[in-house]
Amino acid sequence: MKVAVTSQDRELSSPVDPRFGRAKYFIVVDTESGEFSVADNSQNLNASQGAGIQAGKNVADLGVEAVITGHVGPKAFATLQTAQVSVYTDASGTVAEAIEQFKANELKQSSAADVEEHWM
Repeated sequence: MKVAVTSQDRELSSPVDPRFGRAKYFIVVDTESGEFSVADNSQNLNASQGAGIQAGKNVADLGVEAVITGHVGPKAFATLQTAQVSVYTDASGTVAEAIEQFKANELKQSSAADVEEHWM
């Protein structure tokens, strides 16, 4: 399964970025092989609006089945739901730790956004 994790840097040892739409990077991990790639999200870091929607579209285009992040807003959540991408929030620690928590079913799948719009 391909999973995208919001990240503050480009390595599995990087901290999970608590923001979805304005995350610095998305690390896409194949949970079966352990292989990963990095997608830059810098175009949304300072966007005045629409960062969550655009990030949601970009992540869906990466072909992932799930997103792991700290928090997700309503527009990003709706975009991901439309693309049939599951959302897991409240992740913390490193990207590698978040993936291990996901694989151990320790992360709860979100049924709604957990922050308001324009949360930073």
